[in-house]
Amino acid sequence: MIVVRSLTYVALFYLWTAACAVLATPVLLGPARWTLALFHIWGRGVVGMLPICGIKVEVRGREHIPAGAAIVAPKHQCMLDVFAQFAWLPASAFVMKKELAWIPWFGWYARKVGTIVIDREGGATTMRQVIREGTELFKQGRQVVIFPEGTRKAPGDTPDYKPGIAALYRELNVPVCPVATNAGAHWPAHGFVRRPGTIVFEYLEPIQPGLKRAEFMRLLEERIETRSTELLAL
Repeated sequence: MIVVRSLTYVALFYLWTAACAVLATPVLLGPARWTLALFHIWGRGVVGMLPICGIKVEVRGREHIPAGAAIVAPKHQCMLDVFAQFAWLPASAFVMKKELAWIPWFGWYARKVGTIVIDREGGATTMRQVIREGTELFKQGRQVVIFPEGTRKAPGDTPDYKPGIAALYRELNVPVCPVATNAGAHWPAHGFVRRPGTIVFEYLEPIQPGLKRAEFMRLLEERIETRSTELLAL
């Protein structure tokens, strides 16, 4: 039964995504806020269909969801961690590897809303690009989403937080909002099976600007990992 329900969800997910992408193509001719609105609708649809798999989604810490300029730093266990930010952040912008920007429709929409497209091998040049483009996005009151581990980690794996987010925290001088989750326990990083249960995305107390690098990294990892581990017990 779990396999059948998972296959049904995956089929509907792709149909929903294709319909949104193709039918909404004219929004690319309008202002970026139209495309952001499309992302909200699409993200909420992706989440809203999960009861098909016996999955309930809870959003906690709504009072910590930034309304203006901020860096949002979610735990990254599966692709739902990405889709969820489209659903709930008011004006999200992601840092995305350049290979994804060439995907038809996906890349077009991503560029329209100001996604920061980077070369992950670019080192200091890439960091300067993110700082420059992030600064412009913050002037518009946007939320820049950065996964501090850089890639997906299975629930319970040893965390590996990259130093790049500390440099952005220092240079961009905006709050960082950590996000904990247990999503990977129900939506695995690989495969199509979605396991029944409750997925929680919890927005945690923002880390204000001004901390030294080591203290910031310690606090960020402590908040995300402690709460994400607790959520796995649900």
